[in-house]
Amino acid sequence: MFFYIDIIPISVFFKRHTHYGHHTGGSHHGWRNSSTMLFNSIEFLIFLPIVFLLYWFVFQQNLKAQNFFLLAVSYLFYAWWDWRFLFLLIFCTAINYLAGILLANENQKNRGLILGIACIISIGLLGVFKYFNFFIDNFINAFALVGIHLQPRTLNIILPVGISFFTFKALSYTIDVYRNRLQPTKDIISFFAFVGFFPQLLAGPIDRATTLLPQFYTKRTFKYEQAVDGMRQILWGFFKKIVIADNCAIQVNNIFSNYETLPASYLVLGAVYFSFQIYADFSGYSDIAIGTARLLGFNSMQNFSVPYFSRDIAEFWRRWHISLTSWFRDYLYIPLGGNRGTKYLVVRNTFIIFLVCGFWHGENWTFIFWGFINALYFLPLLLTGKNRNNLDTVAQGKILPSIKEFFQMGITFALATLAWIFFRADSIGQAFSYIGSIFSKTLITYPGGSGGKLILPMLLIMLLVEWLQRNKQHALENLNMHPVMRWSIYYALTLGIILFGVFGKNEFIYFQF
Repeated sequence: MFFYIDIIPISVFFKRHTHYGHHTGGSHHGWRNSSTMLFNSIEFLIFLPIVFLLYWFVFQQNLKAQNFFLLAVSYLFYAWWDWRFLFLLIFCTAINYLAGILLANENQKNRGLILGIACIISIGLLGVFKYFNFFIDNFINAFALVGIHLQPRTLNIILPVGISFFTFKALSYTIDVYRNRLQPTKDIISFFAFVGFFPQLLAGPIDRATTLLPQFYTKRTFKYEQAVDGMRQILWGFFKKIVIADNCAIQVNNIFSNYETLPASYLVLGAVYFSFQIYADFSGYSDIAIGTARLLGFNSMQNFSVPYFSRDIAEFWRRWHISLTSWFRDYLYIPLGGNRGTKYLVVRNTFIIFLVCGFWHGENWTFIFWGFINALYFLPLLLTGKNRNNLDTVAQGKILPSIKEFFQMGITFALATLAWIFFRADSIGQAFSYIGSIFSKTLITYPGGSGGKLILPMLLIMLLVEWLQRNKQHALENLNMHPVMRWSIYYALTLGIILFGVFGKNEFIYFQF
């Protein structure tokens, strides 16, 4: 029996947005990239110096005025993408600000209700804008299995850039106030500036209110050393994004688009290139964001700590997207029971945390399966008590790793790369097809004509610098050397960006999340 049911057309605002340039996983959402103020855009290179000069030379004497200025430029920064979604940011911020005020004045019973309402509204907004199409599509597919065919019309929901990041940032405040780990603020300007802080607004790091919000209460004075360190981190971030990530993206897009006709050795290269693309792209963004915050006198949390030098998957996840993984650990995994209780509960909690992490990245089964794979990787270490074996930095106090450490890093990178194929593919079927195509006799061929000849030396430079600085917060921190050597590094990186960088406002991968 066949039933044909029309779904009411849904259109949120108007369709003036284009699809995400560096596709990484089948998102149905689109967003306008032509006017977004990306870090690697001319607009931002004009915007940042103006903000810096006004911030330090006009508003420094008055903390409230300085915070209000930060709020204004942050909202301008976001409105540059689409001013209509600014109201969503304001609403999400206001809900959590009000929740904090109410939590301070209610009894224990009502406090739980207030927290629940704030979470439902915040997560609900995220769900509608980010996952509506996913649930509708799967709802239709489920009915199709039993012969009921639903015919949707236009489903055109635009994903507000940065919504996953500012939602989690605001919620961390409300949850910490509920847990009495943080006193609720009545300083509305500081709180709104904290949530909308423009360096972190589009893709993190997801700094906690417990560490970042108090910095808005304290008078900030210009510190030359802090500003210089911020500029170094920004320079390294631009190198990783424009030279490494965007050059890798050209090859990755070509290989994944034509994988059925290419030799297996090319497919291996494509998977490896994507591993470095997503790392250099997102950690490059984080470096620019953290460095920009330092220019303005703020200290942000480290978001990446050389994850590809990890010796097992547990260490990898302690070093990859630290602000998100620690958020899920503290606000989901531990409340579920963490690794306490029976083995069944430990397994359950592990799969929940990784599946939710995968789903957070987008409304496609590929992301969920990527999370599932990482849960499978992680679980044996957790059940055998080896998940915290590698808490220190690899080859501590040594120039080179041991043979054992070298192979551990190689295996961990290979496992991560295998999982990244699912993250990058348009569908789970395509990912399996891609992996299946790798295991053929063409695997031993030399991919000499694959293009991107400059990528390998640039990757080696990045890995060498990060290896030598693996104990630092970022790769250019504390360059204790002769000034001539130090400036030579700055000029070499700048020249590398100019000569080998890919320009043209290439979006950051994590903007779609």
